[in-house]
Amino acid sequence: MCEFCRQHGEGKKWYLQAKNYSLDLLSDVRRRQFIREFFAHPEAPAQGLEQLERLARLPAFVQRAIKGRVSRRMKRMHFGQVVPLEDVEAIFGFVDSIVRVPCICRYANLGREVRYCYGVSLGPDGFGNLLPDLDSSFLAGPDTSGMENLGPAEALQAFAEHEKEGLCHTIWTFVTPFIGGICNCDRSDCVAMRSTVIYGTKVMFRAETIAQVNPDICTGCRSCLRLCQFGAIAFSAANKRAFVDQSACYGCGICRSVCERSAITLRPRQETPAVAKLW
Repeated sequence: MCEFCRQHGEGKKWYLQAKNYSLDLLSDVRRRQFIREFFAHPEAPAQGLEQLERLARLPAFVQRAIKGRVSRRMKRMHFGQVVPLEDVEAIFGFVDSIVRVPCICRYANLGREVRYCYGVSLGPDGFGNLLPDLDSSFLAGPDTSGMENLGPAEALQAFAEHEKEGLCHTIWTFVTPFIGGICNCDRSDCVAMRSTVIYGTKVMFRAETIAQVNPDICTGCRSCLRLCQFGAIAFSAANKRAFVDQSACYGCGICRSVCERSAITLRPRQETPAVAKLW
């Protein structure tokens, strides 16, 4: 299990513990202030990328020190972890509030709203309780319908469609351990994924699962290669089969959505010794 499961889940998947979505956590004054500031500055992700680009030009030992400090702070305040679709379904099964909102990363990078993020919490109007505190121009601009309340089935169907777009599901904390959102990320527009995968500053962590390809079923169509956001799937020219680079796999499972033969499955990361401690 990952460090978050040990700290916040009593050895179980910490993001499947209802207590980490509770209104008691959401009502914390410090946490509400953090969320308000987060949405009040949609330009911040783009500024963060500029800082990472400058950091990449510094000596390696300076980079390591700064990256480590940033990662430790993000673990306390606002970090993400990859989750497969079946765990998203489990989350939707016990939260009471699911609202679709604009993705702040896309808003910063593209200058327009793209609704790939979902606020989740316990309580029928959990995330909606924050409306008076949030920046209304970001959440309810002139060309939007504001916050969209969704039912579990409707939200899960949306996530299945996001998988076909090649988007990776991630849960996000707002002052850990409160989990307030589930996003759908890609390396092109997601600041956190770019920070983690491209710049090596970890703010997004791997799933509790890892993908594997059954070579006896795989036909070598390579459809899965185009969806992997982490470059973890390759093709063996000699065997005419796809295979997973376990050291690169984040266990999101979106590669499964285009495999017509169901040749790709997920297995618990802890059962794969080579990557059991790779997060």
